Amino acid sequence: MRSRERYELIFVDATVPGTEDVVVVHRTDSSGPGGHPVYADDTGIVRAEISDRDEVRMIASGGHQVHAAVSARPVS
Repeated sequence: MRSRERYELIFVDATVPGTEDVVVVHRTDSSGPGGHPVYADDTGIVRAEISDRDEVRMIASGGHQVHAAVSARPVS
């Protein structure tokens, strides 16, 4: 199955109910540690490996990054 080209990553802060941040990421030529495609935002700061079952593994692009709960939603 071919991987999708774009996803929305939805970040939820559990300490503030009902809040979420959405970042659109696009497929890169890289693969993550699990062998799935790596997706990045336009700045390259937000990077995530997303499986064919839409499972997300965030990839740190710099020091001291802490990621909230995140899920992926395909973009058509």
